[in-house]
Amino acid sequence: MNLKDRNDNGPEASPDPTPATPDRACERCGTCCRKGGPGFHQEDRVLIDQGLIPARCLFTIRKGEFAYDNVSGRLVPLDSDIVKIKGKEDTWTCLFLDEPKKGCSIYNDRPLECRTLKCWDTRELEKMYAGGRLTRRDLIGEVAGLWELIRDHQARCDYVKIRELIKDLAGSPKGSARHKLVEIIKYDMEIRDLVVSRGGMDPEMLDFLFGRPLTKTLPHYGINVRQQGGKLTLQLNQPDPRSFTPRTTPLH
Repeated sequence: MNLKDRNDNGPEASPDPTPATPDRACERCGTCCRKGGPGFHQEDRVLIDQGLIPARCLFTIRKGEFAYDNVSGRLVPLDSDIVKIKGKEDTWTCLFLDEPKKGCSIYNDRPLECRTLKCWDTRELEKMYAGGRLTRRDLIGEVAGLWELIRDHQARCDYVKIRELIKDLAGSPKGSARHKLVEIIKYDMEIRDLVVSRGGMDPEMLDFLFGRPLTKTLPHYGINVRQQGGKLTLQLNQPDPRSFTPRTTPLH
């Protein structure tokens, strides 16, 4: 896998719209692109391996993490990783949406879900979107040392374990669950700092390698994390189901 970018700005935008069908054609309104980038499938691996879509532009929804399933319309814990294109800033808008041109800046190299989706008829996408998922292990499982680090992080920061601790914390706020959860959060923070400061990793790669930081995902589970003078404090809140990551390209 080539972890380096092909260039800083990505491929130039293509002006070509989605090819017309006898019934309908894409109107290039950008609605699909604003509701979340696509998930990657095995067929998309070449796009990452060849640097057509740089790895720094990706993030991982980790195994066990809740995500919103657009087909069933409910939150589901993932049974494997989902690798997706990042959103712009703090939105779900696909990083490669060219807003002024209402086009895709990687159109000729867009992932399978983007090529399959027809917002007026999602049946074809619904048939394929859950199968043949591309995972972190597929992409970097043979990178000595790095994969072992990611596997250890996955085990220590397992979302199944985290959900159990949150459940215990709600029932007994002063119990051991709070301490255990704080230790997990600290580890998640420290491993990211370590691979950047000592390993020279591009910070933009972290969300792909380790998923998004727990400090950003735990509020979706009803836990706000605050850091003051090196000390972490946890605050229980009501989780917001609408804030979870879309599992795949949005369906209409």
